[in-house]
Amino acid sequence: MSTDTIPQPRGRTIRIWTPEDKAFWEKEGEAVARLNLWISVPCLFLAFAIWQLWSVAAVNLPALGFTLNTNQLFWLAAAPALSGATLRIFYSFMVPIFGGRRWTAISTASLLIPAIGIGVAVQDNSTTFPTLLVLALLCGLGGGNFSSSMANISFFFPKERKGSALGVNAGLGNLGVSSVQFLAPLVVTMPIWVAFGGEAQTIVNKAGQAVQIWPQNAAFVWVPFIAIAAFFAWFGMNDIADAKASFADQAVIFKRKHNWLMCWLYLGTFGSFIGYAAGFPLLIKSQFPDVNALQFAWMGPLVGALIRPVGGWLADKLGGARVTFWNFIVMAAAVAGVLYFLPSGPSQGSFTGFLVMFMLLFLTTGIGNGSTFRMIPVIFLNERTAGISAKGSPEWDQAVKAGNKEAAAVLGFSGAIGAYGGFFIPKSYGSSIAMTGGPEMALYCFIVFYASCIAVTWWYYSRRHAPMPC
Repeated sequence: MSTDTIPQPRGRTIRIWTPEDKAFWEKEGEAVARLNLWISVPCLFLAFAIWQLWSVAAVNLPALGFTLNTNQLFWLAAAPALSGATLRIFYSFMVPIFGGRRWTAISTASLLIPAIGIGVAVQDNSTTFPTLLVLALLCGLGGGNFSSSMANISFFFPKERKGSALGVNAGLGNLGVSSVQFLAPLVVTMPIWVAFGGEAQTIVNKAGQAVQIWPQNAAFVWVPFIAIAAFFAWFGMNDIADAKASFADQAVIFKRKHNWLMCWLYLGTFGSFIGYAAGFPLLIKSQFPDVNALQFAWMGPLVGALIRPVGGWLADKLGGARVTFWNFIVMAAAVAGVLYFLPSGPSQGSFTGFLVMFMLLFLTTGIGNGSTFRMIPVIFLNERTAGISAKGSPEWDQAVKAGNKEAAAVLGFSGAIGAYGGFFIPKSYGSSIAMTGGPEMALYCFIVFYASCIAVTWWYYSRRHAPMPC
């Protein structure tokens, strides 16, 4: 095995990386790619957990004595998505500048800031709303990691494996959302960090009983895992020399029409996933106050995360555009179902129907996440290699490298735009409830938006003789 094609013992930089070469891939490339993928997954998992920490922490604040109104609670749930989406714009370009290994380790370690900060703040119910809002915005550090993580992993795999690899990275990473919503209600009941994590607080539960909880544990429980993941990223992952590019080199994507079109579609898939996840606990609490929101909130993100790799796999087999097109149709129908089962709908309120429709929504967001992210590298590789018939020629190799760099930048940038859905959806709920007394207005807007995604996907990618079939 050539020393030019394997990770170097110092610096861990791979100087030659040609995953489209089948001989190289089978002999040595696949093992290295898989190692980087399986270190990337837990780092992204922790990033999502910290990013969505406020979606569960906000639900318990009133019981802890914090004087916050409903709109302020929705702000705390939505703010991490706003900052995370904005950070993703910058994180999108970091891997080719700093290297995937370095950036993964540094960005993972940065999660310690909000994890420790929130753990301290929730122990004092006199903490002001502006302080809580700043801590919520700092959780966006976790949201930013997605763009750099996906861009990094896209460099390691050949075109026919990108959908599955990106689906695994994002799908298992997305499990951080459901995990934080499932674990937080459990760990706050356990004195696991008493030695250094603070004292218990007393609250009154739904049964009218006084119970002790440790709300800081919801944040502190992630601290040791973040430190371990950052360590393994620094010493176990690789940087790819061929992936190096300046911001100016990557900025060419802003001139690409398909960059903006895919940003719109990814806002519809991932934006829906993260937005529904962030707003689901508070939406349940506002519409079905007799239901324990945290008992069910984790289920939707779990479904969406687990199905994402399947979405990537389906897109590899059937075509990303075809899967995405039909997926958006089902998403629009599922939102109509949610409207039907709301207390204000024809059913006059059925939590079972409401939950089933949201499970369908989360399922389709996961499939759509995988299928849209499979579309992006195919689109940009096809654009760059169009008209070049001699595979393996210097011209072909250069076109593939250019296509991979553009695709990586678009993966990151579209992830940034898509993440704004995590802000708009819960904030839309809050605004709709404040203006009309219910979330119906927001849900009708979501249906109109999905209709636009159906039209874009059909016209540009999935119809017969589409400009860019993928």
